[in-house]
Order: sequence, then C-alpha cells, then structure tokens
Amino acid sequence: MEEQRYTISIYSENNIGLLNRISGIFLKRHINIESLNVSKSEIENISKFTIVIISTEEWARKIVGQIEKQIEVIKAYYHTDEETIFQQTALFKIASHLLFDERQIQNIIKESNAQIVTVSRDFFVLAKSGRRFEIDEMHEKLKPYGIMQFVRSARLAVSKAEMPISKMLQEFYQDK
Repeated sequence: MEEQRYTISIYSENNIGLLNRISGIFLKRHINIESLNVSKSEIENISKFTIVIISTEEWARKIVGQIEKQIEVIKAYYHTDEETIFQQTALFKIASHLLFDERQIQNIIKESNAQIVTVSRDFFVLAKSGRRFEIDEMHEKLKPYGIMQFVRSARLAVSKAEMPISKMLQEFYQDK
C-alpha cells in the first residue's frame, strides 16, 4: 500500500494523560506525528484532536481503532487531504525598518494576502493563513530580509463529509 497524508480527528473528554497515551500509540508503531492540534470542538465539554500523519490507509485505520479503545475517546476518524478542508497560520517577526525601507516587503505582504498584526519601533509581525506550501513560499520570500522569529500552527481541519458525532452524542445523552 502507498503512503499518503492522513488527518486523524479524535473527539474525546478532556482528561489528563490522554495526549500522552495517544502519542504512545504512534510511538509504538514508529509513525511520526507531522502536526498536532487540540482544541474545544463544536460539542460542549468535548475536545477535538487533529493529528496529521504520513502512513498507509491500513495503518491509519489500525491507529484509529487503537485510539478508540481509550476510555475517554468518543469517536475517531481518518481522512485524506482530498476529504478535508485545512489550513495553517504562521507568524513572522521582522525588523520594522524593512517595512518602510524595502518596497519589496510591502509587495510580499500584498501578494501573499498576509496581515500586519502589530508594528512597533523595533519590529512588525505578519500573520499568514493558508496551505503549508503558501506559508513556505512566503517564508522563502522573506528569508533574505531576515526573519527575527517564525512560528507555524498545526493543521486545522474539517472534513468535507458530515461527521455524525454531534447526532451520535445527542442520542447517547438522550438515552441516559
């Protein structure tokens, strides 16, 4: 089977130690986590883990099965890039004098659809949201001018198909 990028979505209760146990599942199988994000979900008191891996579909399916065995996990899914809508956000910190002295910096900001988050005497900060390659492209354009700091978020993703988790939980709580 061919390896490709998979986005794993996990809905769970927010309990201490769950992240450690989930990451251990990947560690045991020698699968590297490319990106990891944990946030609240669309369901009250339920967290959503978004994990990106490069693997075969067989391993992605097995990993999701192992994750679902964790007591706090309600449901886990895996999707290909074609089945998801995803983005990342990056922040670039650059010396302030470049904003005014280098016309090309202004062109890069405009062409990249980046936003100026803050400007101070010593530096300014740009925010760029988009696909990984778009952020990488902007990084390469800004690199010759000197990037003081750079940080990129994990992948944020939603599936194109409906994930019936909300309905499933609603029915579960009604039965109690």
